[in-house]
Amino acid sequence: NPYILATLLFGLGLGTTITFASSHWLLAWMGLEINTLAIIPLMAQHHHPRAVEATTKYFLTQATAAAMLLFASTTNAWLTGQWGIQQMSHPFPLTLITLALALKIGLAPMHTWLPEVLQGLDLTTGLVLSTWQKLAPFALLLQIQNVNPTILVTLGLASTLVGGWGGLNQTQLRKVLAYSSIAHLGWMILILQYSPSLTLLALLTYFVMTFSTFLVFKLNKSTSINALAISWTKAPILTSLTPLVLLSLGGLPPLTGFMPKWLILQELAKQDLAPLATLAALSALLSLYFYLRISYAMTLTMSPNNLTGVTPWRFSSPQLTLPLAIATTATISLL
Repeated sequence: NPYILATLLFGLGLGTTITFASSHWLLAWMGLEINTLAIIPLMAQHHHPRAVEATTKYFLTQATAAAMLLFASTTNAWLTGQWGIQQMSHPFPLTLITLALALKIGLAPMHTWLPEVLQGLDLTTGLVLSTWQKLAPFALLLQIQNVNPTILVTLGLASTLVGGWGGLNQTQLRKVLAYSSIAHLGWMILILQYSPSLTLLALLTYFVMTFSTFLVFKLNKSTSINALAISWTKAPILTSLTPLVLLSLGGLPPLTGFMPKWLILQELAKQDLAPLATLAALSALLSLYFYLRISYAMTLTMSPNNLTGVTPWRFSSPQLTLPLAIATTATISLL
């Protein structure tokens, strides 16, 4: 029903906006809750057992994270008498809140729910989960001052490594995208303490690239690497561009995805964290490997049942192709 859909989407936007606008922990928590409750019906709308299972997992993790956030902010108010987001001074609630937000966006080692949940959703809801749902917790992470840098660096490095290793063994595209999301979030968290503007740049480029990737897979109707091998018959022009989108996600120059990685490594080196920068760069090679594997499956293997002559591949749906064209161009050539 379009009215219900509009209401839910409005709730989704409202929750995130409340969190953006808040300077009080209770209000921020309320925004996160509204946001979670609005996306739950969107996730379970296809009454498929897998979707319901994914929704339940998502609901439980988000509720746990929100309860942890509320507990930490109450503890902070009890210890210091402060409710302001920017006036956090006690290390215990600070650490607890950082971990709660990490659980909310799916940073390693609290990442295990993300691939499972994403695998149960359709690509459109998956896209919302990978992009929009990360905004509110990120706004809070950016506002918290004086977090112990060791915690953030540990979370970030663990995420880049887990995101690289986890994606190697997957055949399902949505799980690969989930691990890719974990790795990208790791890069953002690594630099959060030293240069918040770089974190925002990385988040923005990640959004553009993910948008493009999800739309490509949606257009191809492919959810596994096997299905990609026959995408040539469905959309030849698109298939020849997709490897560039994937390699941009992996962070190869001269594509857009190289820019945040380059600047982050430079900033880490400026902060005398060369070993950390080296580790992060090496972990990016892991992700690059599975992006290359998908590109290979897509363009360098011909499907056995090649029906180019009979498959109608001309797309005429502007509401999908226009955003796809914009996002793909941005993903490939914004460097």
